[in-house]
Amino acid sequence: MTDHDPAPKRPHSKWQLAVLTLVGLALLVGFVGLGVWQVQRRAWKLELIERVTERLKAPPADLPSPAEWPNLQPADFEYRHVQVQGHWLHGKTVLTQATTALGQGFWVITPLQQKDGTVVLVNRGFIPAKLRSQWLEAPAVTNSSDEQAQVRGLLRKTEPDGGFLRRNDPQGQKWYSRDVAAIAAAGQLPVTAPFFIDAGLPDATLNANPEAATVSTGPWPREGLTIVKFSNSHLVYALTWFGLAMMVVGSGVFVARYERRLRAASNNTPHGHQP
Repeated sequence: MTDHDPAPKRPHSKWQLAVLTLVGLALLVGFVGLGVWQVQRRAWKLELIERVTERLKAPPADLPSPAEWPNLQPADFEYRHVQVQGHWLHGKTVLTQATTALGQGFWVITPLQQKDGTVVLVNRGFIPAKLRSQWLEAPAVTNSSDEQAQVRGLLRKTEPDGGFLRRNDPQGQKWYSRDVAAIAAAGQLPVTAPFFIDAGLPDATLNANPEAATVSTGPWPREGLTIVKFSNSHLVYALTWFGLAMMVVGSGVFVARYERRLRAASNNTPHGHQP
């Protein structure tokens, strides 16, 4: 071997190979786990889409009875088309922050008391942010608590605690989510359903082309903004994670063969040979 010949590469030590193996196994398990999770999410999303589609087509039904409330799960009722009668408790109205196809603003949440005395919260629709003070002041002054109403809409599950990094502040009248239990407690409401109603059926035109929406016209509050079109890219994500897992396997095979060649070359090198 001349002075210009590069030094022969040596195989990695056992502890180096052990570390590489552990890292590769961790990546493989992680990528496969994420792929499986995305497959499960896809199945859940397809089931959700099918369930919501069927419930939107169904005629309006009554609310679940109070006896059913303790054992209700979101899949049992969410997006169910319902119809309910009662009278508004306008003085208990709260506004929760909203981001919709119409922009930033608030949901108008007013309790509706039924004949049996139980209450269900109703999301009456969206208002622009500039109308917040008007709607906070109006209920107790201009509206009668005996006003009768018939509401049709979709059942929705509660949104506990608040929004991202922002907790609901009942005393400051700052609500970042439609938290049924917290709103009922703040308003000292009687027995309240563990869900709320999005008034109105989804606006098909708005769901199909949200970019065309504007906040220039009312009437307010604006119903029909429930999102019922769900993205489903989980198959693409699953294939991506499984593809990365296959790359890890391929890399492992390449490293193993490379190490085998280095060891074979090392075993063929005469002991004690000096360059």
